[in-house]
Amino acid sequence: MDTRPIGIFDSGVGGLTAVKALMAAAPWESFVYLGDTANAPYGDRTPAEIRGFSRQNTGFLRAQGVKALLVACNTSNANAMDQMLSDNPDMPVLGVIEPAAAAAAAATKTGRVGVLATHATVASGAYERAVRALMPEALVTAVACPKLVPLVESGRTDPADGELMAAAAEYAAPLKAAGADTVILGCTHYPIIEAAIRAALGPGIALIDSGAASVGALLQALAARDALGDKEKTGGRRFFCSAGLERFVKTGSAFLGWDIGPRTELAAL
Repeated sequence: MDTRPIGIFDSGVGGLTAVKALMAAAPWESFVYLGDTANAPYGDRTPAEIRGFSRQNTGFLRAQGVKALLVACNTSNANAMDQMLSDNPDMPVLGVIEPAAAAAAAATKTGRVGVLATHATVASGAYERAVRALMPEALVTAVACPKLVPLVESGRTDPADGELMAAAAEYAAPLKAAGADTVILGCTHYPIIEAAIRAALGPGIALIDSGAASVGALLQALAARDALGDKEKTGGRRFFCSAGLERFVKTGSAFLGWDIGPRTELAAL
């Protein structure tokens, strides 16, 4: 047993989709969440910048005494995972891309898989490699979605929002044209606007939540080390953001369904 918290980070509120999945699957686990809102979005940053932010974030979480790291940011996962594994050999470091690719490979019936992600994630080719490692015959269509993260970070998540729906329709069009029957939400912000994405894609499409897919892999890694928390207790919850505290609390509370304000602090990174 290990009652230390799990460290989770993302460029903003998106990684709260992984937090929500973790609380549902393992409510006994404590966690410390960091949203690097001062530098969001990561999707248009250079690989060198992304690696710098990722190192900064993991260093901050290590200082909080975490027992494992969940990289709930697809862009960091695609551009800096090798660095984070090298920097933290003493603890499990889990990403979102491989678990999401495995879920997509299991879900697709046609081998036509779509990916919605940031520019940096799409440019890395990480999802194509991960899916094809499992299904060499797969046709993977990846679409960069630069408008989505800023909309989510500004709290515009209602599917009745015309600008959100127009963006979702724009990015869904190439996936529909490619005949994708399974679509990976390759940014943890996107499940927050799942209703808009579903409406744009139309019926019958399997959506893969990359953050939720990663939680199972994380818990398996902890179990293998006998490092799960105390299942007789409810874990602690702490949140940090690097800028825009009020907006982070408002959007995070709305998504999680409870007031995270008393548990949220501004992080000096």
